[in-house]
Amino acid sequence: MIQNNYFNDVPDLKLHFDHLIHWKEIIDSYENGFSDAAKFKAGDDRYATAPSNYEEALDYYRTLVESVGEFAGKEIAPHVADLDREGLKFENGKVIFPEKLLEIVRKARDAGLQPTGFSRKYGGLGIPWTVRAFITEMLYRADASICIAIGCVNLAEIIERNGSDELKDAWLPRFAAGEFACAMGLTEPDHGSDLPGLRTRATHKEGNTYLLNGTKRFITQGCGTGEIPAVLLLLARTGDQGSGARGLSFFLVQSKDVQIAGIEKKMGLHCSPTCEVVLENTPGILIGQEGHGLIRHTMGMLNGARMGIAQQGTGISQAALAETLKYTSERTQFSRPLNEIPAVRKILRRMERETMAMRCLMLEGARTMDMYYWRGEHLRAKGANDRDLKSDIVLKYWEKLAGLLTPISKFYCSEMCVRIAGDGVQLHGGVGFTEDYDISRIYRDSRITTIYDGTSQIQVNAAIGSVVSGMSSHGFLKEYVENEWKKFETQDLGVLPEVWDCYKEIISLYKELPSSESREESADEIIWASARLLAGLLFFRSTLRTPNELKRERLNYVHEYNLDSFGILEGLKAKLKLCVAESKPVLL
Repeated sequence: MIQNNYFNDVPDLKLHFDHLIHWKEIIDSYENGFSDAAKFKAGDDRYATAPSNYEEALDYYRTLVESVGEFAGKEIAPHVADLDREGLKFENGKVIFPEKLLEIVRKARDAGLQPTGFSRKYGGLGIPWTVRAFITEMLYRADASICIAIGCVNLAEIIERNGSDELKDAWLPRFAAGEFACAMGLTEPDHGSDLPGLRTRATHKEGNTYLLNGTKRFITQGCGTGEIPAVLLLLARTGDQGSGARGLSFFLVQSKDVQIAGIEKKMGLHCSPTCEVVLENTPGILIGQEGHGLIRHTMGMLNGARMGIAQQGTGISQAALAETLKYTSERTQFSRPLNEIPAVRKILRRMERETMAMRCLMLEGARTMDMYYWRGEHLRAKGANDRDLKSDIVLKYWEKLAGLLTPISKFYCSEMCVRIAGDGVQLHGGVGFTEDYDISRIYRDSRITTIYDGTSQIQVNAAIGSVVSGMSSHGFLKEYVENEWKKFETQDLGVLPEVWDCYKEIISLYKELPSSESREESADEIIWASARLLAGLLFFRSTLRTPNELKRERLNYVHEYNLDSFGILEGLKAKLKLCVAESKPVLL
């Protein structure tokens, strides 16, 4: 892997941080009038790192981002190939990690880089979703397995949102200090995405303690990380078997009280343990209220989980792009470097513009998280109840937009990262199919992104209703696009207006499809078209704040991207027209 500062060596990443992000609105939303700094001045040392003005906030965020970029490119990157080859071992019910991986996790903990998801009150770094997006992308670029080992502790942020004050005070400072890894226990052998059918049982014992019995599968980091034990956050049934989603509750379980039956042998992520966990009268602490485990707690964390995979997809794409640019500049064929051959140069440009567009979409998803999530938290802190929150028009708008952009971002960035990694393998030629270069591992690791934290098909189901309703005459998606359009004034938009017109026709045709089955079969194409439209729109918007010396080149990439989108959308429109005219199912 390239060894460099993974922030400073990506001009597009620096461009977003320095020019494209509207930091004032992010800081206003997160820092809440710099209330944490006021607490420090009042004598609470937990808030010592809290900024007291905009300049301090941005300096703090940038210092963190640059530090993680240095750590990813200098402490992680040199070791990932060897770690991938060594992998994990499972002996006598215990997972054996490579010592170098454990050393890297300790270094991240000691450097204070782990607790990105917790507030300063509990020892966290205290940063908004947008800053976390930069950090996570860079760590995933270095290596997905190590990124998970370092960052899995932040799954416990669900306790900060839903736990009692007693539970938060007892556990969150320990998570932030790196005393535990954290694992999410949702999937069971017979129930993956079908969470309402889960069978693991929880029987009340006393107080907030229950006894859990059942089996969980595909539990990442469920064994802990070496000497660091895990806390598992598990869904289990407190209602009867027919109670569906409303019979599920959320529990905190320690890894010392479960049995690890084995780990999966996987295509990729060779240093990330995917465990089968057996619970036999295992003690668990109830988080929140009984019956709220799926509907309120698990569903409430989905936006963050989706954005995490969108960041993973972007990071892996950046890794594939960077390694391929390096290889094609050094490899000579036909008396010239590969990157000077037109057919190769064409693929490299596509990889680069697709990664840039993905980053625009992913960071906009993070922005919507910042704009709705922290507003809700601050309103709750002032005593607002659920009814107050539902009546807040600004909160409702951003929540709707986040609920749409996060599944679309997860869907698009994961699907596209597999394609970009595949392009990287192609341009490496024969050696791309060997283990001699990092591109092979990058490709293998990319493949999981379309599967875990909700498959691409689940993301389509999550987004399609919001897309269709959002494109009605007064729909929020239509409103969002039209509001963005007003910023462009008299700019040369290339084919973007044609993309928008074609998209509106596609949505109309989709509504006219002859059956619900036809609509379900074509929904993935509609979401793909939606992602292309939004990414292209945001990609163009980024040029409005791009410095003049960089604008022409960026506009060229934007126009190429939107021209690709126009061809894709025109093809989909032709298929839908045929289906509507002949009242036949869509065969895509």
